[in-house]
Parts: sequence; structure tokens; C-alpha cells
Amino acid sequence: MTMFDTVLVANRGEIAVRVIRTLRALGVRSVAVFSDADADARHVREADTAVRLGPAPAAESYLSAERLLAAAAASGAQAVHPGYGFLAENAAFAQACADAGLAFIGPPATAIDLMGDKIRAKETVRKAGVPVVPGSSGSGLTDAQLIDAAREIGTPVLLKPSAGGGGKGMRLVRDEALLGEEIAAARREARASFGDDTLLVERWVDRPRHIEIQVLADAHANVVHLGERECSLQRRHQKIIEEAPSVLLDEATRAAMGSAAVEAARSCGYVGAGTVEFIVPGDDPSSYYFMEMNTRLQVEHPVTELITGLDLVEWQLRVASGERLPFAQDDITLTGHAVEARICAEDPARGFLPSGGTVLALHEPSGAGVRTDSGLSEGTEVGSLYDPMLSKVIAYGPDRATALRKLRAALAETVTLGVPTNAGFLRRLLAHPAVVAGELDTGLVEREAESLVTADVPVEVYGAAALARQQTPEELNRWRDPFSVPSGWRLGGEAAWTVHHLRVSGHDPVVVRTRPGAGGTEIQLPSGETAWGPGGSPPVSGRGGLGEPPAGTTNVAHPTTVTLHHKGRTHTFHSTGTWLGREADAWQVQDHDPVEAALTGAAHAGVDALTAPMPGTVTVVKVATGDEVTAGQSLLVVEAMKMEHVISAPHAGTVTELDVTPGTTVAMDQVLAVVTPAEEDES
Repeated sequence: MTMFDTVLVANRGEIAVRVIRTLRALGVRSVAVFSDADADARHVREADTAVRLGPAPAAESYLSAERLLAAAAASGAQAVHPGYGFLAENAAFAQACADAGLAFIGPPATAIDLMGDKIRAKETVRKAGVPVVPGSSGSGLTDAQLIDAAREIGTPVLLKPSAGGGGKGMRLVRDEALLGEEIAAARREARASFGDDTLLVERWVDRPRHIEIQVLADAHANVVHLGERECSLQRRHQKIIEEAPSVLLDEATRAAMGSAAVEAARSCGYVGAGTVEFIVPGDDPSSYYFMEMNTRLQVEHPVTELITGLDLVEWQLRVASGERLPFAQDDITLTGHAVEARICAEDPARGFLPSGGTVLALHEPSGAGVRTDSGLSEGTEVGSLYDPMLSKVIAYGPDRATALRKLRAALAETVTLGVPTNAGFLRRLLAHPAVVAGELDTGLVEREAESLVTADVPVEVYGAAALARQQTPEELNRWRDPFSVPSGWRLGGEAAWTVHHLRVSGHDPVVVRTRPGAGGTEIQLPSGETAWGPGGSPPVSGRGGLGEPPAGTTNVAHPTTVTLHHKGRTHTFHSTGTWLGREADAWQVQDHDPVEAALTGAAHAGVDALTAPMPGTVTVVKVATGDEVTAGQSLLVVEAMKMEHVISAPHAGTVTELDVTPGTTVAMDQVLAVVTPAEEDES
């Protein structure tokens, strides 16, 4: 069979970069697509050519089958790789590709349609001998029929949208008396998310494990499985850590589940790479139940690639071009262990609210046994229009303990300065005793989340912020009259202390004192301890430099933000400085880890200012400039990723500044309004 000459990648971000990497290795021309928001994105730069789809909203770009097909025609593509997300599991899009004479690098539309309906999928695989979770049967059940089915199964039960995925609309019901209202709520969520409020009800398995089997099938009736992935570490039904193989399964159970997955794939005429998901009681792994089938490449596919040595994207392409699988089930071997962590733009310290911003500095780990799949680059703007997942860090070792250790170290090395992520949270999760022991279940993260979130600002971060604030690029690279610089320099005697008032978002102001010392800068931290900054002992650990000030920079005071990245967390401090540019460097104080730092010209947000807790869109404005408000009064609503956040008055007073209107797009920590306290307003 002949491999395709040109393939259009109908996706964005890290998955598009991942697919393009394999296309390049195979010598296949890649075509990227992009919305206006992604015009300078990494996947666009790395492809051989790129086609604009339309405006930033996904409905007008990545979700437009018409525009994608037009892009394929214009670029001369012979095939379309859908990645995952967007239209990857859209049967109509798969059929439209086929009708346009394009190879859809995925299963046939009939298989997508069948497995996309959870009710039909369960009935189909049950007939093929695959065990399914006890639950309702039939589609289009009324509320009364769902209640009857739930009573027959016995609570607790799980309500699930038939057309959905990703945990949206799912409801766990433990109290039979609440079934009516929970069914109504689940229907509303399903209708809003999928345009279909059809529900099914299943028995809830307490402390279950989520284990999935990777399958690969060609168009010549050959189907194999590539082992399992453990996906039990989830938050709000979303996977965050995956590994292969699972410590729960023995060889006999692995073979039985793999055989069941192969039969599930055969039952729907599957072709390509797909995943059959099972729910498994932790105390009885032999009692596994089919949950659903994902008819696409999975986010977590790299862990399977690392333990099998197979490039799944390559085999997607080969199968779609008509090749037969050259290996049988007995030829598949699993070697070593791999673990993956999903890096998302969210702030655990703020209740996992979506985050965003500009990637000021980027360091992604690599090396022996470490792989990063990413769509990021320095300067990338992370907003609220698309999925918050930014990258994946994957570690491989000869055994599980080695893989976990490598992944924790890799996460500590990961820097996305300027965009708060969950990297620090994931690192702490991987060190949790239950995770280290392999004692997992799908509720573990929710139970332990509070203990894994650290809201305190480490003392070394305050110290680094003071140093970054004191030694701005202008002060380092341009001669200035020493009498005009608030650095503590003086004629004779001991250098004076310079006092810095720093306020990190969400925390009270802190005073940090600095003064020049022999060989470095002495800093007094909030704890009272004294340490040394750059040039002291130990020496600074730096990456890059502060560089020259941009042309036209003027020597005037200007609100400045110091952004720091430390152990997977981003801290944003507000202070006063003279630097209007944006550069990155690393700072280190004695006996502490280095801290990545950057200076920006963002406006100071004082205690009277209301700032956006996440990047998003202002949907409601309830006040106007000059209005008198009370403490706790709801003033605005910001929405991102279908999540609403109410902004309330921090104290009684007057709205003296209002910078947004309904529909305004805002960045995280952007000032929305200012409420001046009543006592100040009266003076």
C-alpha cells in the first residue's frame, strides 16, 4: 500500500504537534489549521503548511466541518487526522470526509455512531459476550422508567447522558428520595452540553478503578490489544494521571480484559486505534465491566507507546492507508512502566479555577526516560477559548518506582512562567503514599485534594520577588545617578535597608527588606531569617539573562508586576518599579531552590481593586461608576470554560472605577473595578 503524501491535522495544540512529529518522521507533508487566536501557535509553525479556518470561536473554526474540508481541498490533502477533541468522534464529520474523497484517519462513521451512543454500545457489546455494568436497558426512558430501573438496581446509582463524555452531566445518587430532582438536573446538563438529554442509569461501584484497553484494528479483520492503562486518578471525572501497565491486574485478568476489548472492537466493525474503557472493583479485579469505547486516539496514548515500542499515530496512518497489521497478539510485549501527567492551565490554590496569561519563560523536561508532548512556546497566549490542557509530561523506567521518581523530578523541572498550572499539585499527588503503593480508585484525588493544595507563599519566593524588584534590567544595564536609586547605596558606612511592600494575589501585603552586601544582596525574609541573593553564597542559578531595556524606556516610576515560578506554582506580586519591558531570569536565596522570575508592566491591583480570578468573559455587570455598595454585594460575573465566578465587593464603599462591560474578555488578575471604602470616600 502507498502512504499518503499530504495529511491535514484537524486539531490544535499539543496533539497537533504530536501528530505532525510522526508525519515528519514518515516523510508525509503536514497541513495545520488555525483560528485567528492560534495564528502564531507552535503547531502552525511546525507544520509544512497551514490554512486559516476563521475567527477564534471554535464553532467558527475548529468545529466547522465545511471549513476543514475546504482547507483540505485547498492544501491538496489526501487524508484528515482528527486528533482528539473537537470533531474526532463526530460521525457526521467522518462521513463528510469519506464523501469528499478524503481518508478519515480513524474508524468508519458507523462505528463512531454506534459507540457514541452509550445505550446502543452497551447492548452491542453485551451481545458479543462482553460484561457490562448492571443498569437500565433501552433508549429514551422516561423519568419514571429511570427511577424504576434505579430502584431495581439499588442505590447508589450513576446517572449518565447517553450522548456525553468527559464527566459532563453525570450524577451520583445515593439517596433514592433524590432521584427525581437529580434526573431533572442531569437532563438539563446533558441538554446544555450535548443537545440530547437522553439518560441511562448504572450501578455505582464504590471505590472503583478505571482501566482501559488500547486496541488496534486494520481493515482486514485483524484486531489486537496493546495492554491496559490505569486511569483511576481523576478529578471531577477527568483523568489527570495515567500509567501503563496497571499494578492491579495479573496476567490472567489482563488477557481476559484484552480479549473482551478485542470483541468489543469487532462488534462494531472497528478500524484504527481505539480504547475500550472498563470499570473495575478494586477488591475484585476479575469482576470488570465495559463502560464505553473511545473511538479515537487518547490523550494518554504515550504511556502505551513507551511500554510497547509502537508509534500509535504511525499505525493509525498505516491502517488508514490500507496496510495490514504485521503482528499478531502473541507478538505484543509490554516492557517497563510509564506514567503520564496532564499539565493544565488551572490554579489549584484557587479551587482549580481556569487560569491563563502569557508564557514568559518555558522549560519543558526531556532526557533519558522523559518525554514531553506540548503545544507551548515562549510568548504563547493561553486564554479561555479552548481546552485548558497545555502539555503532557511522561516518564518511563524499568519499573513503576523508577517511572514515578522520574516523573516527580520532571514536574519539578517544568516551568511555564506566567501561566498558573497544576504541575505542583500533580507532583505532590504522585508522592502521596496511596499512589506510591498503587492503592488507587477514582475518588482518591477528590478525597485528598485539600491536603495536596498549598496556598502559602514560600519565604524564598518573597525573597526572590524582592531581588527581582530591586535589580531591574534598567538598573543593571544603564548607568544612573546612585543618589536617585532607592537601593540603599550611601556614601560611607553600612548600606541601608531598602523596604519592599509586596502583595501576591490572594494574600496580605508582606514587607521584605533588602540591602547590598559583600558579593551579593542580603535579604531579610518575612520569617526574620536572612539570606543572600545573586552573587552571594550559593551563586545564582540562572537561565537566560535580563538583557537590555527596550528602546524608548523612560526613567519614571511605573506599576510593575513580578511573576515567579516555583515548584510548579506561579506567584504574581505587585510592587513599584521603573521597568516597562518583560524578561525572565532565575533567582536563588541561600539554602533554597532557584525561583524563575519575570518583570512585567501590569497595573498594580490594590486592596480596593476587584480582579478577574481567571481568564474569561464578563457576562454580567450589576453596578455603575458612582454606585454605593455593601460588603459582599455581587457586582460582576466572569465566565470561562462554562464556569461562572461571582465577583463581590470586598468592603462597603463607592464604585470609583469600572473598566468592563458585558462581553469584555479579561485576563487573569486584570482589574475589573475599584471600590473605594466609605471612610475614604467621605474624606
